[in-house]
Amino acid sequence: MKNLLLMPVFFLGFSCITKEKLSDTEFDRKVDSLMQRMTLEEKIGQLNLPSAGQFTTGQAANSEIAKKIEQGMVGGLFNIKSVKAIKEMQQIAVEKSRLGIPLLFGMDVIHGYESVFPIPLGLSCSWDLELIEHTARIAAQEASADGINWTFSPMVDLCRDPRWGRVSEGNGEDPFLSAEIAKAMVRGYQGSDLAANNTILACVKHFALYGAAEAGRDYNTVDMSRYRMYNEYFVPYKAAVEAGAGSVMTSFNEVDGIPATANKWLLTEVLRNQWYFNGFIVSDYTSVSEMIDHGYGDLQSVSAKALAAGLDMDMVSEGLLTTLTKSLKEGKISEQQINAACKRILTAKFKLGLFDDPYRYCDENRAKSEIFTEQNRKFARIAAAQSFVLLKNNNVLPLQKKGTIALVGPLANAPTNMTGTWSVAARFSESVSVLQGLQKAVGDKAKIIYAKGSNLHEDPLVEERATMFGKSLNRDPRSPEIIRAEALRIAQSADVIVAAVGESAEMSGESASRVNIDIPQTQRDLLKALVNTGKPVVLVLFTGRPLTLTWENENVPAILNVWFGGSEAGDAIADVLFGDVNPSGKLTTTFPQHVGQLPMYYAQKNTGRPLASGLWFQKFRSNYLDVSNDPVYPFGYGLSYTTFSYSNLTLSSKEMRPQDSIRVTVEITNSGTREGAEVVQLYIRDLVGSITRPVKELKAFKKINLKPGETRTISFSITERELSFYRADLTYGAEPGKFQVFVGGNSRDVLQAEFELL
Repeated sequence: MKNLLLMPVFFLGFSCITKEKLSDTEFDRKVDSLMQRMTLEEKIGQLNLPSAGQFTTGQAANSEIAKKIEQGMVGGLFNIKSVKAIKEMQQIAVEKSRLGIPLLFGMDVIHGYESVFPIPLGLSCSWDLELIEHTARIAAQEASADGINWTFSPMVDLCRDPRWGRVSEGNGEDPFLSAEIAKAMVRGYQGSDLAANNTILACVKHFALYGAAEAGRDYNTVDMSRYRMYNEYFVPYKAAVEAGAGSVMTSFNEVDGIPATANKWLLTEVLRNQWYFNGFIVSDYTSVSEMIDHGYGDLQSVSAKALAAGLDMDMVSEGLLTTLTKSLKEGKISEQQINAACKRILTAKFKLGLFDDPYRYCDENRAKSEIFTEQNRKFARIAAAQSFVLLKNNNVLPLQKKGTIALVGPLANAPTNMTGTWSVAARFSESVSVLQGLQKAVGDKAKIIYAKGSNLHEDPLVEERATMFGKSLNRDPRSPEIIRAEALRIAQSADVIVAAVGESAEMSGESASRVNIDIPQTQRDLLKALVNTGKPVVLVLFTGRPLTLTWENENVPAILNVWFGGSEAGDAIADVLFGDVNPSGKLTTTFPQHVGQLPMYYAQKNTGRPLASGLWFQKFRSNYLDVSNDPVYPFGYGLSYTTFSYSNLTLSSKEMRPQDSIRVTVEITNSGTREGAEVVQLYIRDLVGSITRPVKELKAFKKINLKPGETRTISFSITERELSFYRADLTYGAEPGKFQVFVGGNSRDVLQAEFELL
C-alpha cells in the first residue's frame, strides 16, 4: 500500500443505465394522470413514511405495515435492509394495492453502506472533493444494490460548538468548505441520472440551523439573526439544493420561535420561493408529533400547520395520515395543499424510474457482487488515510517496522468501534482494528504487544451510554490501577508506545452531547503514566468532535487524530504510522483549549475592544482571566512528515472594479525530505462593511502534491463573488473598500496582502 497518497481517484467500473430523460413537463403529465385516479385517502397515504424495522423474510407480508401498504396508506419505508425484504414489501405495494404505486426505500447511508468510510467530519479533513464525491458514489452503488433508493444524507449543518455530538456527521465550521462538500455528496449519490439503478436520491438535512443548538445540547432551541443565517448557516443547504438534491429533511429545533417542521418562512419562502427547490420535504423522525412538546398544538393542529408550511412527508409520527382528512373537513387545510405534497413525492418516484420498473433496485446478483467488495474496501482504506490529521510530531513518526511496539488503550482492539456513529449497515465483525492493522503491517519484522490499559470511562453508566448499538468495549471489572499496571508492564519492554484512546463510536453522534470534551479521565491517567515511562509515546486519537487537548499537546510527543476511519481503519492507521502514507489531513473545526471558550471558530467577529495580537490578557479587552483566546489547533491546521514553506504572495493588481478580477499567486516549496500533499488555503477579510464582517473567511483552496525540494506557483482568482455577502436588509452584493488577502497552510499561519474594490 505504498504511496497511497498518489493513487488517482477514478471511477471503479460503475455501470450506468442510459435512457432518454423525461422533461419536467412530461413528469407533470404522468403524475397528474395518476393523481386523477387517486382517492383523497391514497393521496394522504403517499405522505406517510413509517419505520419498517428489520423484517426477516416472510414476516413482512403479515405485518401491520403490510396491511397499510395494501390500503394505499404508505408512501415509503426506511430501516429495512436486504433485497429480499425490500422486494417483498415492494410487491405488496405494486401487486396488492389498488393503484400499484411503488414505495420509496430509505436508509441512513451517512458515510458508506457496508464499505464504511470515515465519519463525515473526518472525511471533510481530506479537503479532497473528488475523493469525497467518490465515497458517496460507492455508497450509492452498494446501497442501491441492496434495494435502497433514498439516503438521508448529506448532513450539512454548520457546527461551532463541539459539545453537540452531531458535529461528527457534518463538515465542520466553515460555510464555504461545507458547501463544496455538500455539492460533491449530492453529485456522488445522484449521479447524472436518477433513473439509473445505481444512483439514489439524496436528502439534505437538517433544515435548518440544527448545528447551532443552545449549549450544544441536542434538539435544543436555536435563536439566530437572519443575516447570520444567510451568510453562514444557510450556505451549505443552498449549495446542496443548487446541486440538484431531490429531497430535504426538516430539523428538530425551532427557528424564530416556530418549529422548523412547521416553519412556512423556512420551507416555502426560503427553500421554494428563494432557492427554487422543487423536490419534496420530509420531516425528521417524529418531528411532527414532537411539536406537541414544543407547545405548538395537538397532533391535528401541528400536522395541519406542517402541511400548510410546506412539509410533504411525515416520518413516523403518522400525524398527516391520521388527521388531515379531519382538518380538511374543518377548513384548516386545503385539498390543493394535499395534492401539492402528493405530487412532489410521486414525481420523485417517477424520476427514480420506479414506475417503469419498481424492482429495479431488487437484483440479488448485484447484492452478491457489488457490496463490500475488495475494490471498495481498498478505496475506504485510501479515504481513511487521507482523513487523518497529524496534530503533533516530535520526530517520533513515522515508526519503523522493527523492535517491540506496545499497543495500549481501550480503542486498540475494538473493531466494532472503527466505523463510528451512523454506520447502520456496517459489517462490524469484519472491520479492521488497530491491533489487526499493526500486526499485518509489521508481519515478522517487529513485535506487537497489547494491553487494554483502561476502560473507556471511569463511570460505567457513561460507558454504557457511549457503547450502544452492538459497540460494547467489554468493560473490564478490575480496578483502574490494576488495568493500568498491566499496560505499564508491557510498556517497559517496548521501544515505542502507541496509545489508542479517546471517544468510542457512540460517544459522539445523535443524542451524544457532552459538557466535558476532555479525553475521559481514566484514559488520561493511563496516558500520563505511559508518558512518565520515558518511552516515546504516539497518541492515536479516536474522536467524533474537537476535544480539549491542552495537556496532551504539551506532553505527548506525537498525536495522530484518526477520527473514526471506517471499515479499514486499522490498516489505514498502520499505513500512516509506518509512513507508507504521508498524512495530509487538515482540521475543519477549531480545537479549543477549554470548553469554556465555546462556541469557537476562526471566522469570528472583532469586538470594539479586541485583544492585541500576541497578548494573553489585557484589562478591559475581550479575553479571559485564566485562558488565552487562542485555540490549541486552529481551523485548517495539520502537519505532514515533510514541511512546506510559503513565499512571494503577489496580487496582479492593488485595485479592482466589480466586473474585474484579481489574480493571487503564491509559491509553495516542499522544504522537507518526503513527498507530500499540502492544502493551500485562501482567506479574505472585508475591512469595512455596512455590517461587521468576520476577521477571515475561507474563499478558495487547492490540494497539491510536491516532491522534496519542489516549488510550485499556485494561483487563485478573486472576483466580486468572493467579496459579496448578505447585508442587514438581506440584499446581496459586494461593497467598495479595502480587503485583506491571506494565504497559508492553515487559518493562523498565513502570508498577507491588501487590495481595494473600487
